[in-house]
Amino acid sequence: MILEVAMLQIKPGQTVQFERAFAQAQAIIAGMPGYLAHQLQRCLEAPDKYLLLVNWQRLEDHTIGFRQSPQYQEWRQLLHHFYEPFPTVEHFARVHPDSPLPG
Repeated sequence: MILEVAMLQIKPGQTVQFERAFAQAQAIIAGMPGYLAHQLQRCLEAPDKYLLLVNWQRLEDHTIGFRQSPQYQEWRQLLHHFYEPFPTVEHFARVHPDSPLPG
């Protein structure tokens, strides 16, 4: 399993619109091959900042399967205009893959 991590800085005054757009966009990512789960968390100290976490089966499910798909163009159209600056996306793998997930 791969964890995609993106810190999203939303333009001031646009968080409500961003959350509405994300509510629509999350169905796009959830329907992609290799998608496992996602979370969108809002920062308590900086309310224009969000953390997006997406679990994928393989790195390529995100970098190729999603990002090179027509669905990504729809995702981009819904969300990318809210970001300032554009987020850096990083991918992580568990260090001890045999350890159980919490919960």
